[in-house]
Amino acid sequence: MPTPAPPDTERPVVLVVDDAPSSLGMLCDTLESSGYTVLVAGDGESALQRLELVVPDAILLDGLMPGLSGFETCRRIKANAALAHIPVLFMTGLSETPHVVEGFESGGVDYVVKPIRAQEVLARLHTHARNARITRMARDAVDVAGMGVVLVDAHGRIAWRSPQAALWLQGLGEPAAPGLLPAALDGVLSPGAGIPATTAEGARLSVRNLGAAALGETMLLLALRREGGGAARLADAALTPRETEVLSWLAKGKTNRDIADILGMSPRTVNKHLEHIFEKLGVETRAAAAALASGSLE
Repeated sequence: MPTPAPPDTERPVVLVVDDAPSSLGMLCDTLESSGYTVLVAGDGESALQRLELVVPDAILLDGLMPGLSGFETCRRIKANAALAHIPVLFMTGLSETPHVVEGFESGGVDYVVKPIRAQEVLARLHTHARNARITRMARDAVDVAGMGVVLVDAHGRIAWRSPQAALWLQGLGEPAAPGLLPAALDGVLSPGAGIPATTAEGARLSVRNLGAAALGETMLLLALRREGGGAARLADAALTPRETEVLSWLAKGKTNRDIADILGMSPRTVNKHLEHIFEKLGVETRAAAAALASGSLE
């Protein structure tokens, strides 16, 4: 029985790129019957032209095609910021390690070998399209909340930045080298660091190191500094001295276990304090509470 497509207000769109699309009739029929809208392109150039008109939820791409190969097509897709988020699944009759490696190095997220097994492709497609949608929603939500997020790798290079963070970083001046943070943020990579910064347009920012994220990266939170705004909310919240201590360490990027060890309490007690803090401050996440506290508890 076909795997159902993710529930949505619109049918997810899949672009299938193959120089012999007639051989994929069963796959396309299975996708259509499972709730996807299927677009077909016969070569890499045609695929790129279609992507100028529509942004699909996922792409099924033949690795080897006459003219522009699937691998080069994928590289061009990933080089376009407006398309880079689309998950690309390679389809090919070649399963040798060099081709598998090239598929991933060019930006693919998965690899299926021909002859295609429609149900297997459908299950993989469902997972990757859903993950990509969740990631986009999470990244958009960061900026909707009025904050920006930057991920920095172990070498100090920017691994990812939200759209709002990218705009603010541009206003902080040139970095010492391409791909690094602006010089104005020197020192923010120290654990628990938090510094003020001002863009060329006069926007006053709070930049806070929230500690380690996934894959050994460091997460930085950027938020506008409003004079008196954070202090006023904290004063109105009437936090207890213990809650203030917990919030202070949270703003320094400490985990619940870290805070428990520092303050001599159990992680469960820390979690209870945070529940009360979130309720009093009117926030729902650790990041929001840290941003609010970053300019007031330093």
